[in-house]
Amino acid sequence: MIGISACLGGMACRYDGGSQTIAELVHLVENGKAVMICPEVAGGLPIPRKPAEIVGGDGLDVWLGSAKVLDNSGFDVTDIYQAGAKQAYHQLVDKQVTTLILKEKSPSCGVQQIYDGAFSGHKIAGVGVATAYFRNQGIVVYADTEWETVKSSLSKEGIL
Repeated sequence: MIGISACLGGMACRYDGGSQTIAELVHLVENGKAVMICPEVAGGLPIPRKPAEIVGGDGLDVWLGSAKVLDNSGFDVTDIYQAGAKQAYHQLVDKQVTTLILKEKSPSCGVQQIYDGAFSGHKIAGVGVATAYFRNQGIVVYADTEWETVKSSLSKEGIL
């Protein structure tokens, strides 16, 4: 079983109330081969919500206490992001998920890139808060931008 960012599966749960649907991932959910998670919603954030970015590093740094997640008004939502990552992880464990496809650039789900924390639109190398937590717990995480590359490997491994 794989897990996917809920916004990739068609759920309108992004900060702006939208989704980033990938039809093949929706199909996997519909056929019981994937489950959707949204760490931000799991943590209690509303839809829509203010955009947030990691300031002072990436998701790994958040867990180390040297970075924070702030929304665009400067409100600290770090605890909510961490709680959401933990809640989403428990949901994944319950469903025996070992592999994830997550939304790149998200402060929760970014896998290779996140925004720079200045709300400038610039991206930096780094992972989101949930991605850092999931990887630390042993879950394999891929970015949605890697989907075309990894789907055949996941199929060969019997995950799909």
